[in-house]
Amino acid sequence: MRAARRVVVKIGTNALTNATGRFNRAHFEALSEDLLWAARDRELVVVSSGAVALGMERLGLPTRPKDIPGKQACAAVGQSRLMQAYEEAFGRADRRVAQVLLTHGDVQDRRRYLNVKHALERLLEAHVVPIINENDTVSVDELKFGDNDTLAGLVAGGVEADALIVLSDVEGLYTADPRKSPDAQLLTQVDSVTPELLALAGGSGSQVGTGGMATKIRAAARVTELGVRCVITSGAVPGRLRAVLSGESVGTLFETPGSRRSARMAWIAHALKSKGRVFVDAGARMAVVTAKRSLLPSGIRSVEGEFGRGDPVDLLDERGEVFARGLSAYDAGDLRRIAGLKSTDIESVLGYRYIDEAVHRDDLAVL
Repeated sequence: MRAARRVVVKIGTNALTNATGRFNRAHFEALSEDLLWAARDRELVVVSSGAVALGMERLGLPTRPKDIPGKQACAAVGQSRLMQAYEEAFGRADRRVAQVLLTHGDVQDRRRYLNVKHALERLLEAHVVPIINENDTVSVDELKFGDNDTLAGLVAGGVEADALIVLSDVEGLYTADPRKSPDAQLLTQVDSVTPELLALAGGSGSQVGTGGMATKIRAAARVTELGVRCVITSGAVPGRLRAVLSGESVGTLFETPGSRRSARMAWIAHALKSKGRVFVDAGARMAVVTAKRSLLPSGIRSVEGEFGRGDPVDLLDERGEVFARGLSAYDAGDLRRIAGLKSTDIESVLGYRYIDEAVHRDDLAVL
């Protein structure tokens, strides 16, 4: 971590607010000093929550709205206040910042995803610190990342960061919920994210935040696949960012595996939202996962949803578990018609044959 030259820092809502959800100016100033220290000899990208919470404060709301228009209104009021705080803090050290607001649609489309990547690269070349947040004012369910942990993971992969540091309201990943179990032990290093590890994580413990530990672990799993180390630690303790980047053992470090997923496969696996579900038999699952082969129509048992050719679909096994995601070579209607058939029968059934595969290996990412 000490050698990391390009760093993405995700700052959660609880790292910017007090127990009542109000903006904590003193803590924000201390955190800004840490960010400025990190940016002295590194390229820094900040993914920052807090707009909705600041909007709640400005509008005098006691709790986070549950309806989408209410959240959008809070985000609209609070986002400018959030950027003003960053402008003032970084401006005192003569550092420039840039506001970047994203929706999931900006990464769902490959061309827009690359445009975002190139824009961030240009900002970093100009020694500008991008301050990134989800565009909550216009986001609806199909356009939302769901939480800034997911957004931070996608950004870290997109800019090819050396490290992702997630500043949370807890010290890291524990063997149990530390708020409920006094015997909970902090896991200082994780070499592989397993289903058992995800089971240790609970939901969000905040009324003003949206992410929980499970979303942070998933974000860590995604970026480590790309060779990006990740640390989850407390944002409530001043100096933790400095400690991580100085090589101290704080929080939970997620190590990278031996192999790396390509950028395009990572985009398919993590940036895309599935538009349909394709259930396959055991042989097809083995061919995709073990033999690293394409999905053929003969291995398909059923198809759910409506999607077009080239849309992302999830592949599910006989137990109903998602094990891969890929770009369908046929639309949903045609895929239903050729399900269970040999590739040589496609043209006689459909009247045309685009390719022999239902999902080609080059468009298929095992999860």
